[in-house]
Amino acid sequence: MRFILRLIGFLCVAAGFSSLVIDGARAIANTAWAPTPLAEVAHATFPAWYAGLGPAVSAIHPWLWSPLLTGIFAAPAFAVAMIAGFLLMLLGRTPRETVGFYAN
Repeated sequence: MRFILRLIGFLCVAAGFSSLVIDGARAIANTAWAPTPLAEVAHATFPAWYAGLGPAVSAIHPWLWSPLLTGIFAAPAFAVAMIAGFLLMLLGRTPRETVGFYAN
């Protein structure tokens, strides 16, 4: 299980870094920093899923969609991917050996 978490985390960090490079190249070409929001990436990748996501999540609870998920989808895609990747890698790390006072 740890291996799967670390692998998915590493792939998320790699995807976030490549998104950052693409946004950086676009910023150099346009002479303005405009990172790609996650909503644009989700809409381009899964258009039918993203179109149905708002009503489906709003049916569960309206606040879950409006302030929470729209804020996450408005964030830059590279930041969301890197944060998710680092969190998954942190969850998949091997536990430290307890040495000293806390060892049984």
